[in-house]
Amino acid sequence: MQTLEQKIKKYGFTNGLILGVTITLLNIASFYLITSSSISPILFISAPIIFRAFIPIFLVLFLSFNTRKKVGGLWTFKQATTGIFIMLITAYTLNLVGKDLVFDKVIEPNGVEKIQIAAVNAKASNMKDKGFSQDKINASIADMRKDFVQKGTFSIGGLITENVFIILFLFVFALIFASLIRNAEYVSASKK
Repeated sequence: MQTLEQKIKKYGFTNGLILGVTITLLNIASFYLITSSSISPILFISAPIIFRAFIPIFLVLFLSFNTRKKVGGLWTFKQATTGIFIMLITAYTLNLVGKDLVFDKVIEPNGVEKIQIAAVNAKASNMKDKGFSQDKINASIADMRKDFVQKGTFSIGGLITENVFIILFLFVFALIFASLIRNAEYVSASKK
């Protein structure tokens, strides 16, 4: 028979798989939406926010409450943090492999350039609609391209640092959600 902690870890992992697949699919959908040729500047900005922030946050809340319900409805702050962190780290790992490694390197290896072109087109369209002169539009686009070149550098140290910060952020995120949805001061570790 499984202990409460084992159940929390198991459901955290399975919900992390669900969350990871969903986030990966949302990221891919967001990529195709913002790189489509006829996108408005407002949609270019709002699509990633909706697909990569709002929907995943609501899904994390739903899956966290679902996990709490499946383990009996009571869990402490520590148990909630553990389950949510396992869910988030599993989802992050799945998204890292699915989107960042497979999709970005194999399926759409020129994805960064496509996003940059879409960003330039959205900014130029927005500035043109606001009545800016072509010289100002060209100068602004040149500044954007300089930023793209600076962001394009890759290093192993940068990759490690980035992932450490992401894992720390996920832990803080798990702490915040655990404080919001915990509902017991003490739940016995041996409760089944």
